Amino acid sequence: MSAMVDHLIAEIFSLNVKLLACHARLAASTDSEALHDLRTTVRRLRSVLRPLRGLPGLDQVEEAAKGVGDLTTPLRDMQVLAAFLAEQGEQQAALKRANHLKIACPQVATSAELNRLFGVLDQLPSFLRTQQRHGLLKKLRQRIEKRLDKQWKKLREAMADPAHDRHRLRLLIKRVRYAAEAYPELSHQPDGMQKRLKAAQGALGDWHDHLQWLAQAEQHQDLAPCVAGWQSGILRAEAKSDKALDKLAHACFGDSRRH
Repeated sequence: MSAMVDHLIAEIFSLNVKLLACHARLAASTDSEALHDLRTTVRRLRSVLRPLRGLPGLDQVEEAAKGVGDLTTPLRDMQVLAAFLAEQGEQQAALKRANHLKIACPQVATSAELNRLFGVLDQLPSFLRTQQRHGLLKKLRQRIEKRLDKQWKKLREAMADPAHDRHRLRLLIKRVRYAAEAYPELSHQPDGMQKRLKAAQGALGDWHDHLQWLAQAEQHQDLAPCVAGWQSGILRAEAKSDKALDKLAHACFGDSRRH
C-alpha cells in the first residue's frame, strides 16, 4: 500500500510540474501548443485521481480540474478550427479566430480556475500522507484496480450496444486509455490495446471536430464556404470511426462486430 501511495504522489508532483510549465508558456504566449498541452496534462491528472473518487477531500481537486477543462474547451475547439481554416485557404476567417486566441489564451494563465487548481494541488500530497497515517488509504491498490475494471466494463457495454453513442464512446475510451497510462501495472490490458484505443479516440475526435464545425457554421456566416466539405467530411469520419471501433471491439471481444 505504501508503494502505491508513493506512486500516486509522485504522479501528482510530476503532473503539477508539467502544469506549471504550461502555465508559463501560456502567460508568455511562447507557442500554440501550450493550451493543448495544458488540457492534456489536466486530463491525465483527472485520470490519476478518478479511481480515488469518494475519498475525503478528493472532490474539490476533481472539481478544480473540471473547471479548467470547461474553461479551455471552447478555446481549444477554436484553435483547431483556426488551424483547419488556414490550411483550407480561408485566411480571413482563420485570422479572426487567431486574433481572439492571442488575447484569450494568456488569460487562462491568470484565470481563477487555473489558480484554484494549483492551490488544491499544492496541498494534495501532504493531505494524502495525512490520510495514509490515519489508515484511510488501506487497500488502495485494490480500490484502483476495481475502478479501472469498472471503466473497462462500461466501455465494453457501450461498444456492444448497436445504438452506441459516439459522444459517450469517445469519453469512455479517453478515460480507459489515460487511466491505463496512469496505472499501467493495474490496467490488465492485452498487448496492443493502447494502440487500438488511441486509434479509436483519434477517429472519433475527427468526427467530433466536424460535428462541432457544422454547428458553428449555423452561427457564423464566414464558415459557410466550408459547410459542403464538412458535410462530406463527417460521413468519412463516421466510416473511419466505425472501422476503428470494430478493431477495438475485436481486440476486446474476439469478434470484429459489436453485438
